[in-house]
Amino acid sequence: MMRMLEAQAPAKQTATETISTLCSRLSSATLLEDRRAAILGLRSFAKEYPASVASGALRGLIACLTKDGEDVDTTKVVLETLLMLFNPNEDSRQDNITILLDLLETPDFYSRLYSLQLIQAIFNARAERTQECILTAPLGTPRLVATLDDPRDAVRNAGLILLSDLSQASTELQKLFVFENAFERIFNLIDADGSLRQGGIVVQDCLSLLANLVRFNASNQTAFRETGGVGRCVALLTPPKKTNKPPAGPEGEDDWVSPQSDKNIWGLLAILRMFLVHGSTSTKANQTAFAKHGLLQLILDMAFDPATAVPIRVEALNTCADLIRGNAPLQEGFAPLQVRPLASPTPNGTSPQNGIPKIYIIEALLDLAVRPVTNELFDIRFAAYECIKAYFFNHLQIRAHFLNRAIEGHMAGGDETANILTTLMAGSHGSSVIDPYRPWFAAALTFHLIFEDHEAKQLLMTVDEGDAEQGEEVVTCIQTITANLISSLQLGEDERIPIGYLMLLCGWLYEDAAAVDDFLGEASSIHSLVQYALRPGNDHVVIRGLCAALLGIIYEFSTKDSPVPRRELLPILTQSLGREKYLDAISQLRQHPFVRDFEVLARDGSSTALPDVYFDETFVDFLKDNFSRLSRAIDRDPGLEMHHKYEGIDRDLVDSLRGEIDEKVKALEKLQSDLLSMEQKLNQEQGDHRRTQESSITQLNTIKRINEDLHTNHEKEMRKRDREHKQTVLDLENRQNLQLAALNNKLQQAEKDKTLALGKMRQEYEEKLHAATVARAEIEQRLTTAHANRQEALDNVRALEQQQRQAKDELADAQQMIQQLRTELETSSKHATDLEQRKKDLQTTIEKQKKEIQELKTKTQDLTWKVKDAEDRQRKAEASVKEKEEERRAAQTELDDLFVVLGDLEEKRAMDKKRLKELGEEVSDMEDEDDEDDDEDEDEDEDEDDNEEEDEVEADEEENEKKHGDEADDKDDEEEKEEDLEDEGDGGKEEQGIDQTDKEKEKVKDVTAKNGGGKRGKGRKSKA
Repeated sequence: MMRMLEAQAPAKQTATETISTLCSRLSSATLLEDRRAAILGLRSFAKEYPASVASGALRGLIACLTKDGEDVDTTKVVLETLLMLFNPNEDSRQDNITILLDLLETPDFYSRLYSLQLIQAIFNARAERTQECILTAPLGTPRLVATLDDPRDAVRNAGLILLSDLSQASTELQKLFVFENAFERIFNLIDADGSLRQGGIVVQDCLSLLANLVRFNASNQTAFRETGGVGRCVALLTPPKKTNKPPAGPEGEDDWVSPQSDKNIWGLLAILRMFLVHGSTSTKANQTAFAKHGLLQLILDMAFDPATAVPIRVEALNTCADLIRGNAPLQEGFAPLQVRPLASPTPNGTSPQNGIPKIYIIEALLDLAVRPVTNELFDIRFAAYECIKAYFFNHLQIRAHFLNRAIEGHMAGGDETANILTTLMAGSHGSSVIDPYRPWFAAALTFHLIFEDHEAKQLLMTVDEGDAEQGEEVVTCIQTITANLISSLQLGEDERIPIGYLMLLCGWLYEDAAAVDDFLGEASSIHSLVQYALRPGNDHVVIRGLCAALLGIIYEFSTKDSPVPRRELLPILTQSLGREKYLDAISQLRQHPFVRDFEVLARDGSSTALPDVYFDETFVDFLKDNFSRLSRAIDRDPGLEMHHKYEGIDRDLVDSLRGEIDEKVKALEKLQSDLLSMEQKLNQEQGDHRRTQESSITQLNTIKRINEDLHTNHEKEMRKRDREHKQTVLDLENRQNLQLAALNNKLQQAEKDKTLALGKMRQEYEEKLHAATVARAEIEQRLTTAHANRQEALDNVRALEQQQRQAKDELADAQQMIQQLRTELETSSKHATDLEQRKKDLQTTIEKQKKEIQELKTKTQDLTWKVKDAEDRQRKAEASVKEKEEERRAAQTELDDLFVVLGDLEEKRAMDKKRLKELGEEVSDMEDEDDEDDDEDEDEDEDEDDNEEEDEVEADEEENEKKHGDEADDKDDEEEKEEDLEDEGDGGKEEQGIDQTDKEKEKVKDVTAKNGGGKRGKGRKSKA
């Protein structure tokens, strides 16, 4: 019975089906209570199934807000559901990632591999969220890092790539990975894959992960130093020692080099440069640690090894530059290092290295940078140039020593091909090989040696050419470089050569009046620069701009005592060149891609053309910082000289006095502008006080004339003093002091007069302003009163208009109401007639239903009596079943006892036969056969009895079936007419009674069979 009921029970609904049902109920419900119940159900699912609820019920929820907005309870539930949809359960996503991380603990290959690949796919879709989940997951990072120890390549490589991607943009994950000993595992993987020289793509992935862990992460860099990471890097970069032993593996496997070897070595050098970023707090500690492990000498040997690939040599030199830049002890210890020189290749393509003595590193770097080489080695050349710059970066003593050695070598003469001064002074004609970068590198290095170093500039100015005692013309270093510049421009040489000279001259002449005077000693150079600044065409934008910038620097820092005075220089710039041409050249230089988008372009190794390297980074920064000053230089008055911090005391005193005068003039101009602005405000606000204002303006104009007269007198005195200064140079100090004293007295007197005049004027102005303020207050008060009266009258008019509009609206509403009531009255009368007709119809229907109900009650009573009779018969059948069950149990007990006795007798009979056989007597088997025959007869008798009993039982069953069949037919006829729930219940009981009767029949059959078995048992007992 229970199974039948379970089979008829409806299937359980899933969450999706339930949500769908609730959504349809929400959209189709007409009652507020039904909609509220549906919303409550959706709210319970919104937290766990936000996507399903949102896709099916979002529109219904929004519509419910519009429809049921007045119901507070419904609105509250709707808003809570919407809030849950927009704030889903964050733990569910965390649980998903946690499940995948838990699978990494299993040893199964596919579980670990597919979990890593799935996390990788999730990370590609939601990078930040995946990182957050891994950070908060318990044992998340240890499990991920532990995949690097997996012996299976697929799992290990998948974990390596995932760790590299996760650590790329998350500082916290980088620290956690390092805390799980990631550095040691990475180096173990590199060693297992064949180190740098024999490793493949796995080594590259390891280096990518290592780069992500240490890039801009000071704490991880510290951990790298403290855990022996520097020593492991040195071990990886150290080349294997060559021995005379035969190779261990077949065909020399130990000497095999992977095609990825160069990329691996280059990648490790790039990682080392990440530790040496200029300006970082940990850079100095990293430099010291690298130097202690001998990394500097190791990298230099790699850079000067001819067997090393060019990109690796370039990266090695750049790493060396970063390693010593800004670290004074390392810079001082760099020069004594020695390396093998880069000899020119022999005809057979090899480079003889045996027997060649080593040279000092500075000499080797200068040979690389300054000596003529092919274009294919430009990157190595530029890296050597950067290494030399790093050697004397921010170290004045090394700068001075380097410059002194260059000057001494140049003055000594001889074959100094790598001497930067000799290269500069000789120009491009000093070499048989046309190499535009040879003078460019020499000029750039000299620029860095003297940039913003006045002492170095003064030291370099002592270099000259020619012997005056032998009647030769003495030419200074600046004039020689300028001559080389003009010569290169006239001959149309490569742009890089004049750009190098112009860079050096701009940096040298800036803020150095003595160097400017040296340059102006050859006046023809100015006219040559002006001509090249006026050169037309778009092919020489850089040259024109640099020539204009150099002319601006010369004018900005020249003096009246220069060989070409400032007053003579200005007409050259404004008339020969022109202000617009000058500014246009400066502007085009500023907007040129080489300056605006400056970068050192890496040249293509497959090309033989010159690379696009024209400027030095420091010079570009210098230009960008001073473009505005150079643009304003041409507008500066020639009588005003710039302040030079390296000139004498008298010049400083004059400049300070001029500065004070300029400040006072500016203060007067500011006061005048303030007074004018105040006058304009008074004109706007106080129209009644124009006469007073005009008198104030007259007084201000008087003060202006006085100030202008003072300024004019002061300029006349200064010009007079300048003329006397030129005529009487010997008495300059005395006359200058007297003039300064007189000037100070005049200035003090003018200041006092100005202060008194301003005080009187300010007092008069304040009095007049007070009177005007009082008058203005009275006018404003009257105006306020008039405004108030006007506003009150307007309010009264508006109120009357409002009352009139309300009366009209009320009259219209009343007329509309009367018309509406008439319409409703007519509708109500028609509706009353319809209701009376419907009432009569309903009464007739009710009388018919009463008669049918009475008939149904009669039939129900008859069925009730029949059910009671069936219940009585059922109770009697149950009693008879119980009696037969007791009889069967008793018979079964007797049968068990007989079986026990029979077994004992059979055992005793067998023992007796055995004894007779032992005594020698013959025992026949006839007795056994007789026993078997008797048993068969008894079985046949028992079968006959059983058949008779079965016939009787079948007859009883047929009678019961006939009775129940009649009752079932009656029941079917009655059920067709029944509509009441009580009758259906009675029908269910009758069916239950029939089922119970069938069960009773089955029980009777079982008891009959068992009783038959009992009879057979009794027969056996009696026969025994």
